[in-house]
Amino acid sequence: MNVLVAIRLLHTAIWAFFAACVLATPIAAIKRRFRWALVVSAFVWVECGVLALNHGRCPLTNVAARYTRDRADNFDIYLPSWLAGHNKAIFGTLFIAGELVVLWRWRGRRKGGPPC
Repeated sequence: MNVLVAIRLLHTAIWAFFAACVLATPIAAIKRRFRWALVVSAFVWVECGVLALNHGRCPLTNVAARYTRDRADNFDIYLPSWLAGHNKAIFGTLFIAGELVVLWRWRGRRKGGPPC
């Protein structure tokens, strides 16, 4: 297997995991599974920290860049170019909205009920 193909496959799998975490956050909150909401949110917050420490880029992007001169938005991942180019804006907005759902549901939980 080509090294760039392996990097792109790994990057796509990691992206799918974090995309699922972003989508699972409000679902967990709606179901009042606040521990699960915290866990999946924590994964995304750690990812945000990694991106911040790497100047807004995934470390795998830097690795993939060693194996190609291509710099299209999706040169390092198996996503459509439009999605790769707007990934942070789309999933950042979804994550913030999901975190607001968590806060809304957590603040509205019934007194005396189970905490999770």
